[in-house]
Amino acid sequence: MRPPLAHSSLRSLRLRSSFSYRLFTANSIKRYSTLPPVPPSPPPLPSSTTPPAGEKPYFVTTPIFYVNAAPHVGHLYTTVIADVIKRWQGLLGRKALLCTGTDEHGMKVQQAAQLAVKDPQEFCNEGANSFKSLANQAFCSYDTFIRTTNPAHYEAVQYFWQMLRSRDYIYQGKHEGWYSVSDETFYPASAIEHTLDQATGQKIVVSRETVKVVEWTSETNYHFRLSAMAPRLLEFYKQNPSFVVPSARYAEVVAAVEKGLDDLSVSRPRERLTWGIPVPNDDSQTIYVWLDALINYITASKYPWTPGFESAGGWPADLHVVGKDIMKFHAIYWPAFLLALDLPLPKQVLTHAHWTMSRKKMSKSDGNVVNPFYAIQRYGVDTMRFYMAHDGGINDDRDYSNEQIVERYRHELQFGLGNLVNRVCGIKFNIVDACQESTKDVWDLNTRDRLMISHATTAAGEIAELMEALDVPNALKAVMSLAHETNKYLQHAAPWILTQGHQLREQNKIVFLSSECIRIAGILLQPFMPDKAKAILDQLAVDKDKRTFEFASYGKDTTYGEGTRGKKGLIFPPLSE
Repeated sequence: MRPPLAHSSLRSLRLRSSFSYRLFTANSIKRYSTLPPVPPSPPPLPSSTTPPAGEKPYFVTTPIFYVNAAPHVGHLYTTVIADVIKRWQGLLGRKALLCTGTDEHGMKVQQAAQLAVKDPQEFCNEGANSFKSLANQAFCSYDTFIRTTNPAHYEAVQYFWQMLRSRDYIYQGKHEGWYSVSDETFYPASAIEHTLDQATGQKIVVSRETVKVVEWTSETNYHFRLSAMAPRLLEFYKQNPSFVVPSARYAEVVAAVEKGLDDLSVSRPRERLTWGIPVPNDDSQTIYVWLDALINYITASKYPWTPGFESAGGWPADLHVVGKDIMKFHAIYWPAFLLALDLPLPKQVLTHAHWTMSRKKMSKSDGNVVNPFYAIQRYGVDTMRFYMAHDGGINDDRDYSNEQIVERYRHELQFGLGNLVNRVCGIKFNIVDACQESTKDVWDLNTRDRLMISHATTAAGEIAELMEALDVPNALKAVMSLAHETNKYLQHAAPWILTQGHQLREQNKIVFLSSECIRIAGILLQPFMPDKAKAILDQLAVDKDKRTFEFASYGKDTTYGEGTRGKKGLIFPPLSE
């Protein structure tokens, strides 16, 4: 049961669904009304242990995505990375929660609804459905899909505002500055530049950071005492040097706060912004969209919390996964808001880089935006998950390439991992006999054999270290390295020529070492490619209760292989182009 809010009148408040239809200059918004069919969801990862009573679940979040435009490949990337991390925690045996959703308030959503000549709530419903469809099609195992137009979030935001106001962190005053509707933020004069619009030749003013148009704005609104939070923020960063990942961006955050912070405008006049949550007790103002949006993370954790149940919903978050362009909101503003109320802070913020096309930033005007629905439909969901996790950039931007997707699929998956599974399940090999023989200490191990045993023994630990460091791309590459080494070992050992009776013991040794590496790789691939990993483990006939991290080591399971002899499948069939 949720505790009563500070003012019971909040429960009767509702968003206004009407707004003034004024003309705005903006690009038309292309939306996707028809989407490819949703593929069946793979089963959740098995959990090896039951978390101790009272242990906080591992809580990971994506940003909530603006509904003013259709989903693009960047949204898919963030979603996949967060889901891989959530599934990895499940593989380790820990209860894990994932929150994603949609940001449905603010000026650019209001303007997009006006351009579409739709009621804003109807417009937001369509956008939310589109992002939820993407999450489902990407096999995102979210536990909460939050929308900022939900009544529970509405109440939580107003409650949070009142708590800030009661502690004197919010005051009213005049604000002037350069405001970007696209970025939904004010920029100081030092962060803008005058330039020419290449399409029209008109003079415009843009943000240097995002190259989005800004306009001079003067208005009376409410401010948050962000400047007063700088000492506490710096102390927090000092005590938590891994708060922002990678470390170079942590240094950027610390430098920005050390340079000095201005107080933050946290409302807009309602005459300008009607589509948003009203400031409590002042209907002339609308709460700033980023304050509204950031609170979603604790709304999803059932804030305001019932005493004694503060962590039951997962808070504090173990990890926020965000793009580098919204780092300051999550690494400066959000901790400042929470510190002001003495609430627990998130443990880490993973900031990833962006996808480009032909080394250029993706944009609708250049026609180089990748539609993730069509990519999933064309290449398959696990192929796209593999590509996103394998080739996406954490530190640096990465160039999106259809040719590279095809090359990765054919080399790494179809002719690599898929062919390896089929070879081990050949008609000449008996995995069951090989497993049984492995327990009898009857094999003569050469240098190559011992090397493969070492790979199979240490792979899980090495990959766990990379995942602990949030290095998702290199963790996946390490799994695939185990498959590549197994392929080379199998090709060199050539067990298919060992067909004589006196050679079968040697053949069984090679088959077992190879199948063990495949089994371990299959277990470790589950967070990355849930459907294909299941198919690999199914083809090896691995017991469903032995697919957790504790079994991802050499010799941990010798009970698989029943019915695999000559059992070949098309786990990675040829791509139809």
